Amino acid sequence: MIPNTSCYWLKNVRVPVCVLTDVDGAIAASANTDGMALVDIKITSGIINQIAIAESIELENIPTVDLQGKQIWPCFVDVHTHLDKGHIWERSPNIKGTFEDALTATFKDEETWTTEDIYRRMEFGLKCSYVHGTKAIRTHLDSAGRLIDINWDVFNTLKKEWQDRLILQGVSLATLDYYLTAEGEKLVNKVVDSGGILGSVAYINPDLDQQIERIFAIAKDRSLNLDFHVDENGEAESICLSKIAEAALKYQFQGKIICGHCCSLAVQPEDIVQKTLELVKAANIGIVSLPMCNLYLQDRQYDQSQHPKTPRWRGTTLVHELKQAGISVAFASDNCRDPFYGFGDHDGLEVFKMAVRICHLDRPFQDWLSTVTTIPADFMGLPDTGRLGVGLPADFIIFQGRYLSEILSRCQSDRIVIRNGKILEEKLPDYAELD
Repeated sequence: MIPNTSCYWLKNVRVPVCVLTDVDGAIAASANTDGMALVDIKITSGIINQIAIAESIELENIPTVDLQGKQIWPCFVDVHTHLDKGHIWERSPNIKGTFEDALTATFKDEETWTTEDIYRRMEFGLKCSYVHGTKAIRTHLDSAGRLIDINWDVFNTLKKEWQDRLILQGVSLATLDYYLTAEGEKLVNKVVDSGGILGSVAYINPDLDQQIERIFAIAKDRSLNLDFHVDENGEAESICLSKIAEAALKYQFQGKIICGHCCSLAVQPEDIVQKTLELVKAANIGIVSLPMCNLYLQDRQYDQSQHPKTPRWRGTTLVHELKQAGISVAFASDNCRDPFYGFGDHDGLEVFKMAVRICHLDRPFQDWLSTVTTIPADFMGLPDTGRLGVGLPADFIIFQGRYLSEILSRCQSDRIVIRNGKILEEKLPDYAELD
């Protein structure tokens, strides 16, 4: 489909206006009800050279491909993953599907982790992400005890090996109290040396204020951004998000702060929700919703005979209310084939499709597509990623679907991933690579 030449036109392409840089007023005005505009795109030496309303200019006499209204999206940005845990399901399944059993199964499996095992599973995840059309990934790395070295060393090796294909960021994952210990100091040094992000899991406990104060002090002192797992439960009393927002304002934190999950916000009283949204907005905190994992884990119930009960809520946070409050929201894949989520394939399209269905992002679609492209790229500090624009690398995905309803209704296994203007020839890895 794509000519083997350094300069060509893609004609009659539908693109999401929300991912375009320096949006031309005429292009924006021409968008359909799904926010898609029909344009012609010129690629020169792996760079997007021109974007114009379809048939509004005379195309040069160079190779031209008529896509007949097929859609092009920028490459995905997956801002919250757990590559180190990925693909341990077969050896450590979560029998009852609860959050507590996921923790137990994972901690037990971690006792067997070796450098070779972690490398093989993490690279498998990278291969899947790359072939599906992802360009940037942030992964949380379990970071306590011996995993401080083994996990981060494997990640840093892969980060270097994949630097020409994927942008990788690492985040430390430890409970807040860990940063009050000598081992916590060692972890912070590892994060700094690795150019990583300081991350933590926040739980309601009597020492929460002291723990939050400590991690903000470390982040300010070492000039680190923060990325939290917050309120991953259905308990109305879980208000860690509010506590973190208050601390960010109190300590006048200038770095980036991301909070993932925030599930309990959906079960809290309206007055608490509104107060929290105001604090989060004032603190400029970005929210990452993980719809697949939260749907899988949250509200797992069993009766007295241990028969499963039907869940009563979807587990996700208040994405519509957050967005309406002016708070940036992104979606990400989270866990993949491990005790926290038994499915997945590191596919940004699947994340978006599931988010649309679980969170009712349609009617209208508005600019929700930016939640797996431009917004997570901004969270990661990548202004030239997750978007389409003149002067940017020709990194995008060509879907056979012409409308969002078509793309979201089929698996799109026939998508064409373009990197630097060339078709990506790699195929999805065989599961046998994990043996």
